[in-house]
Amino acid sequence: MKSTDHLQEARFNTSTGLTLVADIGGPEFGQPVILLHGGGQTRHSWSKAALKLAASGYRAISLDLRGHGESDWCSEGRYDLADHIVDLATVMESLHSAPVLVGASLGGVVSLVGQGEQRLPRAHALVLVDVVPRMEAEGIREIISFMSANPSGFASVDAAAEAVATYLPHRPRRSSTHGLLKNLRQRDDGRYYWHWDPAIHAHGGSPDHMDALAQRMEKAAEQIDIPTLVVRGAKSRVVSAEGLAQLAKLIPHAGHVDVAAAGHMVAGDQNDEFNAAILEFLAHTCGGGTKTP
Repeated sequence: MKSTDHLQEARFNTSTGLTLVADIGGPEFGQPVILLHGGGQTRHSWSKAALKLAASGYRAISLDLRGHGESDWCSEGRYDLADHIVDLATVMESLHSAPVLVGASLGGVVSLVGQGEQRLPRAHALVLVDVVPRMEAEGIREIISFMSANPSGFASVDAAAEAVATYLPHRPRRSSTHGLLKNLRQRDDGRYYWHWDPAIHAHGGSPDHMDALAQRMEKAAEQIDIPTLVVRGAKSRVVSAEGLAQLAKLIPHAGHVDVAAAGHMVAGDQNDEFNAAILEFLAHTCGGGTKTP
């Protein structure tokens, strides 16, 4: 493993031959917490949260999903939900104890369905970040539209930053674009491209697909019996109050936190509030981070 600030970079070899890259921090025998990003994001979207968890005594594992970040692309274009679940199972099986799964958007879908359908080892607890079975179609279309745009890349990092600012107008513009380089790859033609495999766009987005996914998530949610927290961005265009209320009926024991000034990307929009909500939940469900081996 190589050091990345206070986190350590690690690699997991999956049963399908792909290598997944993660950042890991915190005590070796701390309560494991796996952080799973949304579609189009990377493990770096959790960097502040992972460092906070590690400093609080938890073993934080922030993972790049297949086709994202520094994890391998699948040459066969296999990015179905089942493929992500198999990958997550590989990571969970490597740990010393049952982890807490924290999943945002796509990461939350993988965690919820994998747990509810018992396709994953049993987790200690579940945190769903701005994801419910019945998501808002317009919000999903906006995400897919952004990810599908600019297939020929960008002439400069500044051009990519402009695209992000247009997509997320509620976020203050950063004075430096250096951090954006983690989400871009410069190819031989000199242009900058997003880090994800364009083949992931083939999976999802149509009304039929979203309805089938919602039904599958609903059935999975009814089987969830581990401690669960739902964190929603109050300004989210993906998760509505109605969608949240429906999930509460499916998982009646689930707690709920609204982060007032956040949109769909809760941790990125309001990291301090997000961290506080997660740490409070973990304190109640795990009794603290560090465990005796």
